[in-house]
Amino acid sequence: MKQTTAPRTYRVKSFGCQMNVYDGERMAEMLGAKGITPAPEGEEADLVVLNTCHIREKAAEKVYSDIGRISKAGAAQGKRPMIAVAGCVAQAEGEEIMARAPAVSMVVGPQAYHRLPEMIDKAVAGERATDTDMPEDAKFAALPPRGSGRRKVGPSAFLTIQEGCDKFCTYCVVPYTRGAEISRPYSDLLREAESLVENGACEITLLGQNVNAWTGEDGKGRSIGMDGLVKALAKLPDLQRIRYTTSHPNDMTDGIIAMHGEVDKLMPYLHLPVQSGSDRVLKAMNRSHTADSYLKLLERFRAVRPDIALSGDFIVGFPGESDAEFEETLQLVDTVRYAQAFSFKYSPRPGTPAATMEDQIAPEVMDERLQRLQAALGRDQLAFNQASVGRTCDILVERKGKLPGQWLGKSPWLQSVFIEGDAQIGDMIRVELAEAGPNSLKGRVLEGVSA
Repeated sequence: MKQTTAPRTYRVKSFGCQMNVYDGERMAEMLGAKGITPAPEGEEADLVVLNTCHIREKAAEKVYSDIGRISKAGAAQGKRPMIAVAGCVAQAEGEEIMARAPAVSMVVGPQAYHRLPEMIDKAVAGERATDTDMPEDAKFAALPPRGSGRRKVGPSAFLTIQEGCDKFCTYCVVPYTRGAEISRPYSDLLREAESLVENGACEITLLGQNVNAWTGEDGKGRSIGMDGLVKALAKLPDLQRIRYTTSHPNDMTDGIIAMHGEVDKLMPYLHLPVQSGSDRVLKAMNRSHTADSYLKLLERFRAVRPDIALSGDFIVGFPGESDAEFEETLQLVDTVRYAQAFSFKYSPRPGTPAATMEDQIAPEVMDERLQRLQAALGRDQLAFNQASVGRTCDILVERKGKLPGQWLGKSPWLQSVFIEGDAQIGDMIRVELAEAGPNSLKGRVLEGVSA
């Protein structure tokens, strides 16, 4: 590469999970601390960071498509944008990306993006660079404090407390792209949460591949789990709401279950993936729980918080899944009645054990099963929303709606609620839930701003 001009503007495009969104925010902070500003709307950036996700099939091909589009759009404005590929595709296919895409200046994995500023300097000097190291916890220690080089945060903010996974589900690439499970230090998390609140957040969502696996030591050196962390965060005066995702059934402790009945600031919402209702399929997935143990776990949550909204993840068409085993998944859905859920067709990921299993399911069979599953999940989500009509609750206003005078906020149960009237982003407004649709509700303002 020839020496190039240092970038003045950037754009970070994050795909996939909330942890990628968090990583994208942290990369933006680093770029801001380096004096690089967000590109104006409608203008191509000097530096584009593609923060990629490797969970779904054809993720890598989408990266190459985006690289071509960015190069073409930049050329149309007389620019040759610097392109960085970050995230899980970068981790899994770093060297191949550099070989196939000459337009890419740097490739950096999800555990090494704290080195992005120095990689940019190398790119300016004409050197292409790849960094996919996985040093334990070095990333967070090297990142700038929250609030430095950063625009004001929104009313709802993400906070990664745990990364990596030791579960090795047979369909999943996360242990290979994110590494082993690590927990961030308690004191670092409190400082970051305090900074988020000082910069405008009134709701924080704790993130992790297995967020409930977080462990640490509190300020007095006592060993605590995620329930202890949540109770500490709840003491921050201006923090009004706490959420967490994504959990693993095997890491649910008595303390985590109990905190749903003890911590008022913890919202009545639980996302707990199950993936299948068939014990044989669960064993083949290496999930280490059964359908029955999962259902009993949900019963314990409902016992301490009867109004809790339940969410889950499902994979249909896992290798060898029979019609009868898929029916077991539908039976589990009928039993739980999820408020929300996410469902996907099985997608073979290179390097995972499931990718080479026999009895791969035909695409048309997966399509039909997914349609049936999503119909059942949609039925239950609508029913949950309809059962919410008449409830009064606070909604946190997050953005303007599409219509004049309309605002969109989130209920404690993570439902999208539309209201009309005078409001500002970040307001907590008391409403009566008045009308329900499959994906949102309409709220009637009762008392204006309540907090």
